[in-house]
Amino acid sequence: MRNQGSGRAQGFKSRSERSGRPGRSESGFRKGGDSRGSEDARRRSNSRGMPSRDPIREREGADIEAQEMEMIIGRRAVIEAIKGQRTLNKLLIQEGASGGSIGEIMALSRANGIVTQMVPKAKLDELAQNKSHQGVAAYLSAKDYVELEALIAHARAHGPGLIVLLDGLEDPHNLGSILRSAEAAGAHGVIIPKRRAVPLTGTVAKASAGALEHVQVARVGNVSQAIETLQKAGFWVYGADAEGEQAHDRVDLTEDVVLVIGNEGAGLAPLVKKRCDHLIRIPMTGKIQSLNAGVATGILLFEAVRQRRNLKSPI
Repeated sequence: MRNQGSGRAQGFKSRSERSGRPGRSESGFRKGGDSRGSEDARRRSNSRGMPSRDPIREREGADIEAQEMEMIIGRRAVIEAIKGQRTLNKLLIQEGASGGSIGEIMALSRANGIVTQMVPKAKLDELAQNKSHQGVAAYLSAKDYVELEALIAHARAHGPGLIVLLDGLEDPHNLGSILRSAEAAGAHGVIIPKRRAVPLTGTVAKASAGALEHVQVARVGNVSQAIETLQKAGFWVYGADAEGEQAHDRVDLTEDVVLVIGNEGAGLAPLVKKRCDHLIRIPMTGKIQSLNAGVATGILLFEAVRQRRNLKSPI
């Protein structure tokens, strides 16, 4: 469980103090009284130095990535895939489709927590390359996901736990790079969101250079709720942010730790920032004040490796 002793950096809140952390303004995490902050403030706190989230761009990016996944088409094929416990990244159903087995497919989708999207017939025609799709298609995952609880148990059994949580990463090459770094650092797993984020695809598998086969990946519906679950299991949750109150090498990463990395453009979402126990930064002395998400993750992971090898606090 969490140890609140000497390993914690000076000025960091204890477990009991963290429970009353509305807005974080009193601890210097953010400027201003509003925990969400203005649009300008969110842009300034962007850990990647890029524009804030653009929902239209995100949807378009997801469509491009989706084309790189293995697809199954047709009602019966999709039904059997779900019943056979195949892992689906997303289910597509034609707008206005009803009757026949559509109801069964939608019920199976809800029961299995599959991300479902209604799309125009023209979209399915394009993806199915003029094959008969019967108003239904699905994208297969490059690997089966594990449940969050199973990942936590795995990390605790081989602890101290080291987990990476990605908040809306969109680039499959970044995800592949992070999986490769996670495997090399001996991390126990990676957590990704179900929506508005790149899933496990063939491109991700290739970019990971084989690491995907050796890293457990959990997919969650709500990142903030996942953080709460991890905290209840005894993990300290550190969010990477350019305005973090401590440098990454001045915090204790030898306990059960989760490293949270934000979206390439917007960084960590405001609510995710609020949920983290602490925000940490990677000090930079050059003129470019941002890092690629994969590079930043690698730096944080191997700082944890360094500390654990030394078997003592860096403070």
